[in-house]
Amino acid sequence: MRKIFVFLIAVFFCVPARALSVINDTETESVLRKIIMPVALAADIPENRLKIHIVNDDDFNAFVSGGEDVFIYTGLLTRIKNTNALQAVVAHELGHMIGGHMAQMSARMEAELKRTLIIQALGIGLMVAGGNPSLGAGVLAGAGGVAQQSLLSFSRDEERVADEFAVDLMVDANINPTGLITVFEQMQNITGAAEAKTNKNRSNHPLTVERIKNAREKIAQIKRNRKYDAFDDKEYELVRAKLIGYLYNERQILDKYPYRATDDAAIYARAIGNMRGGALTAARDATQNLIQRNKKNPYYYELLGDIEYQMGHYDDAVAAYEHALKLNKKAPQIQTALALVLAERGKPGDNAQAIELCKTSLLATPAPLTYWVLAKLYNDGREYWALAEFYNLNGDTKKARTFAKRAQQKLDKDSPEYIKSGDILEK
Repeated sequence: MRKIFVFLIAVFFCVPARALSVINDTETESVLRKIIMPVALAADIPENRLKIHIVNDDDFNAFVSGGEDVFIYTGLLTRIKNTNALQAVVAHELGHMIGGHMAQMSARMEAELKRTLIIQALGIGLMVAGGNPSLGAGVLAGAGGVAQQSLLSFSRDEERVADEFAVDLMVDANINPTGLITVFEQMQNITGAAEAKTNKNRSNHPLTVERIKNAREKIAQIKRNRKYDAFDDKEYELVRAKLIGYLYNERQILDKYPYRATDDAAIYARAIGNMRGGALTAARDATQNLIQRNKKNPYYYELLGDIEYQMGHYDDAVAAYEHALKLNKKAPQIQTALALVLAERGKPGDNAQAIELCKTSLLATPAPLTYWVLAKLYNDGREYWALAEFYNLNGDTKKARTFAKRAQQKLDKDSPEYIKSGDILEK
């Protein structure tokens, strides 16, 4: 059971997406959506178009792709300590989108490439005309450096513009823009010593001290005594604690949340850490304590279900997951977790219920673990299709094609799974 659970944590919590390892977690995604949505709306992103991706990487980073996909790194989430600062980070990244900086940078890179080629051609011409290679060598050597300096300067300007857009977006969303200063001050604490030795002309970002100064000047222009919307940090604190509990080792968890800390976030992080470390009774006791404090939090019941499952208590795990789904019906990861336990328990009706749960979960979020569970549940050829989807989402093209071929050998040509297997083979 212990080995199975460790495997499931790896599959369930972290999913590769292109070159990134992305975390799927209903609680984290829903809390981040609530925090980010006001800024996204101010940037004219419709609520139903916003997609949030949590990248499992310790970098202090975030970026926006395609104007609607916001990628936030766990290294940022575990360090940023309040919602206002997180909103500022996303506002900055959306500022790049509003400014069209990706397209502009692409065009600038193309222009600099052409300029570099022209300069290099001039260098070659000098070498040929003079009959002496040294005549053009200096021009050739400097061509790449000229382009690099131009692009770095352009990038620094874009960062300054994105900072200004960030302040404007936050004000439009009625969010206190001083969160941007909080982020820069935190960045300065992280990289200040190294940045002090950096040549500002060799960096693609303005120095942090300059960004703090610019942000303060921009914010000073806003009407004083303006009242901004207040955001409760408690949900975000729980999300941070959850990530730390899953991603940090025991010593690191206790450094962040020592036993003397008795708030919900600290108990949550330690409970998850105890579960991962095999101290299941302590993990269950802590989680039941959290439930007594807040019986309407579905994610405490989700954690209890995880712990009971790891202890081999299938009935208790089912009860905990079902209670979580009563509190939050739109929770695809919890639906998949319940389906897994039902598949393992194997009581009459469990198999059919588990299949329906997986189908519902996949409609919301196609996830590898859900297909893996379906592969356990099917026994009529569709298990090969489910495994093909599992490997396809995990980026293992060879195995995906192997199982897609097996599925088509077993399935009726008119079945949806046969057709979907064909889609995988055609990629």
